[in-house]
Amino acid sequence: MKTLAVIPARLGATRLPRKPLRLLAGLPLVVRVWQRVVELGATHACVVATDSDQVLDVLKQHGAHAVLTRDDHPSGTDRVAEVAARPEFASFDVLVNVQGDEPFLSRSALCGALERIEQGFGLATAAARAGSDILADPNVVKVVTADDGSALYFSRAPIPYLREQRDATLRDDRTLQHVGLYAYQRQALQRWVALPTHPLELIERLEQLRPLAAGMRMGVAIMDEPPRRGIDTEADLDAANREWTETTTG
Repeated sequence: MKTLAVIPARLGATRLPRKPLRLLAGLPLVVRVWQRVVELGATHACVVATDSDQVLDVLKQHGAHAVLTRDDHPSGTDRVAEVAARPEFASFDVLVNVQGDEPFLSRSALCGALERIEQGFGLATAAARAGSDILADPNVVKVVTADDGSALYFSRAPIPYLREQRDATLRDDRTLQHVGLYAYQRQALQRWVALPTHPLELIERLEQLRPLAAGMRMGVAIMDEPPRRGIDTEADLDAANREWTETTTG
């Protein structure tokens, strides 16, 4: 399968203003994410899709392949679909949506999602085993999976919910933190964005609930490595800069 990684980079983030251009170890965050995807070498090509001329110019200055997209997309998946529909990208069978705040994206997450596509899932993502401390944090998205490896539900709420303390071990074994990427077969991507926005998607502010509510199957690659948070706040950015420094100097 010929695979294209697309990094949606919207300039108008609210929790971390001008997020794609904020600096991580001296370079704009979106440049760091692009470098990471290219470094992993798991896809045949990588392009950044942005709604900002300023972001586009910065990316081109650093040698990144980038395209300008519409500024009215409700989700990253919709932005990826616009890129996929362009003639220059028509030869790619699989699209991968790497969120623009994941500079520490792991090979196991990216390759695991692609393996789920190869196994026949039209949609795929990844999750990491996590401790129960994430359950109370609405900024951390949790996922519950079925026996066939497909996602049952994503939520900001504590799922699975622990009713009896005696079942804490069972709960902890199934506590999964969603990782910020999606892989799509081209036809599945087209079907996803053709669906109307779903109430569950609006309630939780989670775009992946739209295809799930429509009965589309999404495979989940489960990683055993510790999960990493994306960069959504000033505190997250500070932590990412500290981690980058510790990793490169340790």
